Amino acid sequence: MRMASNRVRDIERYFHQELDAMYGVGEVDAMLRMLFEAYMGWDPTAQLLHRDDTVNQSDLLRFHWAAEDLKRWRPIQHIIGWTEFCGCRIAVDEHTLIPRPETEEMVERIVAAYGERDPRHVIDLCTGSGCIAIALAKRWPGAEVIGVDVSGEALAVAERNAADNGVTVRFVQADILDDGWEEVLPPYPFDLIVSNPPYVRESERKEMSANVKDFEPGMALFVPDETPLVFYEALARFAQRRLAGEGQCHVEINEALGGATAAAFEAVGMDCEIRRDFRGKERVVSMARSEQRQ
Repeated sequence: MRMASNRVRDIERYFHQELDAMYGVGEVDAMLRMLFEAYMGWDPTAQLLHRDDTVNQSDLLRFHWAAEDLKRWRPIQHIIGWTEFCGCRIAVDEHTLIPRPETEEMVERIVAAYGERDPRHVIDLCTGSGCIAIALAKRWPGAEVIGVDVSGEALAVAERNAADNGVTVRFVQADILDDGWEEVLPPYPFDLIVSNPPYVRESERKEMSANVKDFEPGMALFVPDETPLVFYEALARFAQRRLAGEGQCHVEINEALGGATAAAFEAVGMDCEIRRDFRGKERVVSMARSEQRQ
């Protein structure tokens, strides 16, 4: 099926005819809003006001190829090249995870937990696109924020994102599973440690949608079934050594492993709280040193 014309309403009709069965009406509407903003610079009101207008052939072709990409489950964020996260525009590609609403909620809760206090030293481990580090640096411009990731390609995206959002973040390439990786860091303790590490078990891969498992980096998603907590155990050891006395640590988790994840941190002297996300699923472990809460 081809688009009936290059009128906006016919573009919208075509997308719904071709994609509603895959994504649902509401999701297709949301993707259309993103495409009209990216390609035409229109907000939803402008899109509505222009429904009887036409787009030029170049833009029509862009909409056509976007629809084709969506038919093969390519993420809309990859098609337009960016996503919104905590008031920041974050570029994403095949080397980075697309930030999820659950991660955004974690960041908002972290900021709320600090209130009027501003942490001085912040580190985001497994930073990927840099979205968490950048959002925190924007909220706390006086803080020194460090983002760590094993992927040089992801860090190149993160560097660009920090520059585009006008914040200063120091990005460091290191594998937190390697012995001695902390040598690349400054020696001081951190007031805030935050991480969204790989936590999807390989056996859960089959349950994931194609637009995630086929297009986002597996190294940022999956862990072996035999050692699903390998990153959290490394994070716990790091927090034991480097979390400031009155500091906080927050990690996003696999909803099926909340208790086990908390236990890994409790084993190194952390007082943990498992928090549920807006869908009611266990999604974050928040912690401080046990003596801090006594």
